[in-house]
Amino acid sequence: MNAPNAAASAATLTVELLTEELPPRALKRLGEAFADGILDGLRDRGFLQPASTATPYATPRRLAVKLTHVLAVSPDQPFTQKLMPASVALDADDRPTPALRKRLAALGRAHLADLWPNAVDGADRLDCESDGRMSALFLHSIATGSPLHVALQATLDDTLARLPIPKVMTYQRADGATVKFVRPAHRLLALHGADVVPVTALGLHAGRTTDGHRFLGRRDILVATAEAYEETLAAEGKVIASFAERRAKIATALARAAAAAGTGGSRAIAPDALVDEVTALVEWPAVYAGSFDPAFLAVPQECLILTMQQNQKYFALEDGDGRLSHRFLLVSNLETTDPAAIVQGNERVLRARLADAKFFFDQDRKVRLDARVPKLATVVYHNRLGTQQDRVERLRGLAEAIAPMIGADPAEVGRAAFLAKADLVTDMVGEFPELQGLMGRYYALHDGESAAVAAAIEQHYWPRFAGDALPEGPVAQALALAEKLETLAGMFGVGAQPTGDRDPLGLRRHAIGVIRIVVERGLALTLSDLVDAAFGGFKAIPAVQDARAEVVNFLYERLRGYLRDLGYTANQAEAVLCQRPERIDLVPAQAEAVRAFAELPEAEALAGANKRIVNILRKSGGEAAVAVDRGRLADGAEQDLYLAFQKLDPIVDEHFTRRDYAGALIALAAAKPAIDRFFDDVMVMADDPAIRANRLALLRGVAHTMNRVADISKLAA
Repeated sequence: MNAPNAAASAATLTVELLTEELPPRALKRLGEAFADGILDGLRDRGFLQPASTATPYATPRRLAVKLTHVLAVSPDQPFTQKLMPASVALDADDRPTPALRKRLAALGRAHLADLWPNAVDGADRLDCESDGRMSALFLHSIATGSPLHVALQATLDDTLARLPIPKVMTYQRADGATVKFVRPAHRLLALHGADVVPVTALGLHAGRTTDGHRFLGRRDILVATAEAYEETLAAEGKVIASFAERRAKIATALARAAAAAGTGGSRAIAPDALVDEVTALVEWPAVYAGSFDPAFLAVPQECLILTMQQNQKYFALEDGDGRLSHRFLLVSNLETTDPAAIVQGNERVLRARLADAKFFFDQDRKVRLDARVPKLATVVYHNRLGTQQDRVERLRGLAEAIAPMIGADPAEVGRAAFLAKADLVTDMVGEFPELQGLMGRYYALHDGESAAVAAAIEQHYWPRFAGDALPEGPVAQALALAEKLETLAGMFGVGAQPTGDRDPLGLRRHAIGVIRIVVERGLALTLSDLVDAAFGGFKAIPAVQDARAEVVNFLYERLRGYLRDLGYTANQAEAVLCQRPERIDLVPAQAEAVRAFAELPEAEALAGANKRIVNILRKSGGEAAVAVDRGRLADGAEQDLYLAFQKLDPIVDEHFTRRDYAGALIALAAAKPAIDRFFDDVMVMADDPAIRANRLALLRGVAHTMNRVADISKLAA
């Protein structure tokens, strides 16, 4: 066996694939997948010791990983192999059949048949055992460990095949062979300690040579050992191989440069996605500061920031009060003591971009938003739902229907709905679709629209993602609800609802938006009224089927997830939602009451009893009497239960009316003795039909009181 000597053969392994420039937005994910694939593959094949660690590397031109404590040969492993049923392997005299001999010969162990029934030879042993269903012959032996290069080759092949490549590129190697990969690959490095591991990938043979930075480093860098990979690249190649280290250096440099370039409190606007992207664009980052004409600050700062980030990958600067500065930061792949030429070149490019943004802004303001609305008739919203202008009419009708429900001014809501989509046909939104709504607000204010209308135009898209802000005023809330409900009704009506994990139209996001606005803004709205109003706008469109039930179910499913995100258990959420509450703004308070009830010592027994009552009533087939006839109730447990709930019902009702849901549920604890005694002493399904019907009516009343806030039977195990 190789295991005793395995520790002596353990060393660090480094694998690197050198390529042309990789897609920056995918680099981080590609680097992690490459490292994880090599790590998992070698671990699964038994080549990693317990102390092994993995360090991923990813630069614009390389994917790499370093693993410590990697074995040169995997340990020998005992194994058991089922050969065939005993009835096939052995004849009537318990002697090996030709079928067994043939199978053993194929495994290189033909001699074991001659040794049967004492078939033992060294580590090999042949036994007859039960597999749980029948007797079978099993081979027990030891698999000799395999060399690293065999396992690494298989691991490398698997890893490259499974990389999350956004778009595969086909290219030809120098020898004319065609290769498919994310980008052309030029070198493969694979070192175990100081030794090259003889593997291949994408037509490349592994060696110990890599290339450094295109301009600052040198080519043909020899890496002496796997352990020296990162240090050698940095010293000779001017490459920081670690994505995380490069990112941290950029973040620190941005903070330092922002402080130096601005006044007190100045900071770089550095969203994580942009920092990741520039990290994927450079191998030896350097941060420089530039500036632009302050006159451009007359353009909305969101436009300027988006121009800098999206087009140029620059970082805008803002002062301590959140005002945009005319300075910016850029991350360069060239470190120099005199960056003037780099800065000036980037300033020229940015000047042209900002001039475009200013031109769009100035031109857009020459045409009022209301004058742009007719152009929406040329923009198709959906091939079965009409144009954006058709949609605006539906939004206006729905928003005006919602407005009085939440105390919004119908006239302002109607005006906001009429203008809501007009910015889609502006030059600025045409260039930057991300600014839809926001530019509508700027243009509405320029046109003299009210602040509430302008805010609603921007905020009717809110919330746009998890944790996003909610629309702030009644006008914006009415329009935001209309926008989301119209989308849900239209798409469900034409059969475009989400399937599985696919939700290309973001309908789950729209449903969560409805829930968050109603619940978190405390709007006294009922789901059925909202959904009915949403489908009302589609009556003239034959393609839209009545899918109100499906939309309501979809909203309740999203509400379940919403409650789980708030920390309620699945049973607590179900206890409230199984009753399909119309006022979903009250649901969190009801769920909180259920959680408080579940902590009572009586809760488990009451939930179990309630579950029993619910099951009895369901199976009774409607036998319960219309009302309880007290004269038919026997003295003792029946009378006690009746009296207990006669007293309890108004108490629960009062708590419920005051929306003291916790008080309503906690009051139920007083009923536990009466319920316990009833089930101990009374046979509900009595032979006498009248008595049985009366007892069922009694239980129906008990269930009504117990489940006024929530169906507590759902808490039973």
